[in-house]
Amino acid sequence: MHTPHDPFVRVRGAQEHNLRGVDVDIPRDALVVFTGVSGSGKSSLAFGTIYAEAQRRYFESVAPYARRLIHQVGAPKVGEITGLPPAVSLEQRRSSPTSRSSVGTVTTLSNSLRMLFSRAGDYPEGASRLDSDAFSANTAAGACPECHGLGQVHRTSEELLVPDPSLSIREGAIAAWPGAWQGKNLRDVLDALGYDVDRPWRELIREDREWILFTDEQPVVTVHPVREAGRIQRPYKGTYMSAQRYVLHTFSDSKSRPLRAKAERFLAGSPCPVCDGNRLRPEALAVTFRGHTIAELAALPLTVLADVLGEGGTGSETARVLTADLLARLGTVTELGLGYLSLDRATPSLSSGELQRLRLATQLRSGLFGVVYVLDEPSAGLHPADTEALLVVLDRLKAGGNSVFVVEHHLTVMRHADWLVDVGPRAGEHGGRVLHSGPPRQLAEVADSATRRFLFGGERAPGRTPREPSGQLSLGPVTRHNLRGLITRLPLGVLTAVTGVSGSGKSTLVGSITAEQAGVERLVTVDQRPIGRTPRSNLATYTGLFDVVRKLYTGTDEARARGYKAGRFSFNVAGGRCEACQGEGFVSVELLFLPSTYAPCPTCAGARYNPQTLQVPYRGLNIAEVLDLTVEAAAEFFGDVPAAERSLRALLDVGLGHLRLGRPATELSGGEAQRIKLATELQRLRRGHTLYVLDEPTTGLHPADVEVLMRQLHGLVDAGHSVVVVEHDMDVVAGADWVIDLGPGGGDEGGRVVAAGRPAEVARAAGSRTAPYLAASLGRPGPDAS
Repeated sequence: MHTPHDPFVRVRGAQEHNLRGVDVDIPRDALVVFTGVSGSGKSSLAFGTIYAEAQRRYFESVAPYARRLIHQVGAPKVGEITGLPPAVSLEQRRSSPTSRSSVGTVTTLSNSLRMLFSRAGDYPEGASRLDSDAFSANTAAGACPECHGLGQVHRTSEELLVPDPSLSIREGAIAAWPGAWQGKNLRDVLDALGYDVDRPWRELIREDREWILFTDEQPVVTVHPVREAGRIQRPYKGTYMSAQRYVLHTFSDSKSRPLRAKAERFLAGSPCPVCDGNRLRPEALAVTFRGHTIAELAALPLTVLADVLGEGGTGSETARVLTADLLARLGTVTELGLGYLSLDRATPSLSSGELQRLRLATQLRSGLFGVVYVLDEPSAGLHPADTEALLVVLDRLKAGGNSVFVVEHHLTVMRHADWLVDVGPRAGEHGGRVLHSGPPRQLAEVADSATRRFLFGGERAPGRTPREPSGQLSLGPVTRHNLRGLITRLPLGVLTAVTGVSGSGKSTLVGSITAEQAGVERLVTVDQRPIGRTPRSNLATYTGLFDVVRKLYTGTDEARARGYKAGRFSFNVAGGRCEACQGEGFVSVELLFLPSTYAPCPTCAGARYNPQTLQVPYRGLNIAEVLDLTVEAAAEFFGDVPAAERSLRALLDVGLGHLRLGRPATELSGGEAQRIKLATELQRLRRGHTLYVLDEPTTGLHPADVEVLMRQLHGLVDAGHSVVVVEHDMDVVAGADWVIDLGPGGGDEGGRVVAAGRPAEVARAAGSRTAPYLAASLGRPGPDAS
């Protein structure tokens, strides 16, 4: 018998993370928004349950050997899910892309452009046609042989290697040399070779200086070490290595990140002399399309690139087909407010929001049908003007016959949804229930919902009177990215918001603030970079709280009786940790063709410690159980331990009470990582004036959590500090004391101060794309239409 098509995805008994046996029905072929405060369980439902189950079914169908692995990776904790189509996830994962990854490679637009040059480019007289691979700097066929396709060569110079020529070699004139024994050995070898190591560097003759720093020779001599403090040292054979050779060798071959970073200080990157920084072989750079090389086109903002390709002209049929495809795909990227990017822009320099929207644009062109797209805050990092374009794109995905499930905090996106799933009421153990699943307007009747009061307004906070600055500093001239000699004033002793559309230059401007130039005692930059790259780093280790906890365990009677020291309670060193997973609590499961996944360690079941260590209790809990406490529960548990209580109070103050102490850094969102850094700063009781710089601190925060965070930031200003935030949330901007609005557009269209002043003044500024949205938040008329 034919069963009618069920228009709903039906979830029964979901128990992932803090979900409490959730049953919920969600319509297909609709734009569904999942909301709730941070940690309420909305991501556990959308990603941890619905998407994870779709992925599990995909694995099941993919290959027999994958079934064994699913058992390890773990299926989501859910009774059953029916009516679930295949799913595509677009998370804001902070993958660590390589320097060779770019906007062109993420969107695959580079492939199309290379094809265009290969098939329809203008070749020099007599040159043979090149394969599309020859136009890629990432292949042996295309990479410039001199710089291996990196576009830069690293060179060193006497000024870099010897910063202070008044010192002698013995006094450490050659700063690039290694320290300790290795440096002494090189000095002794030079001495044995007959060079004067006690004379000021600048008094040595030029040939000697050149040889010492740059020679490729590696002479071996017998060294008779000077006798030191009664130790007899025997003569030995020592090999000389010039400072340049040492630095280049360390930079290219060392596995140690600190050593490589030190070597890099003595190198200056300059454009490769062979390819002029264009990264390609001469044959590829000799081919043009409409008068431009492929490197020139890849460096243009996408909007300008589209103009060049759209100029038309009489091209071959091949050229027409290929440019039409490129233009259609460029259109999707520019529509999402990313037209200021260029194809050669390196991925690591993009924000997580930009990266996610690039992936979204790529998906739009893939023409999939009948799929569930699960998106993680696609509005993150978007100016209100760009959010409108995002809604058009989400509607188009839906119109293409797909279901669009979005985890989102942006009220505009919520209002635009067909269906709203509100999870809560609060975070962690106080959340995990679905409070509402239905049309957005019906949420007005749900008393428990933290989202309701923001979505239906009526409770607008009274406008704050802006504070008076205690001083000011001038910033600039800043010339970097799209800022061209920008100069502006930054008031001190107040909260300043820097606004503007994506790509207008906000992060570049605040990134240029230095402590010396600011003339402040301390500059603290709180960004969204991860607090650690492996599951070893977590909330407790990063804030220093774990040191306090380990001391408490070391002081217990049981630990004393067993002779356990603090190291025994660390999961990073041998002794107390579980050796099967080396204290990670997870083992990495490698899947062919799929990203590797972490699964709980089968030996310690994720506890990270060996059984003996877990036998030591503190107030009835072992150390693994303490790591499993939420910040909120730990604040109660350690309430009478001042050092621990201070860390935990700071974490609660920035709205992170729901996180578990042992939550691996790899599972934290960018916004959570940023708030952990802020809490770590807040717990340091500092005197004196500090300038705090935060880049989009409200990313990933529900409006209720934004209120908590802003109380903290305003508290810092009231305590005499200065705070600068890059921000798109107009309610936050409306509550600032001063606003610097950049623009008017992104990329080449931006990089200027459009307006600066108190929020009410900026809200009236003509020519500002921020003004109308800020005016709406202030509940005032916007810029004059005249």
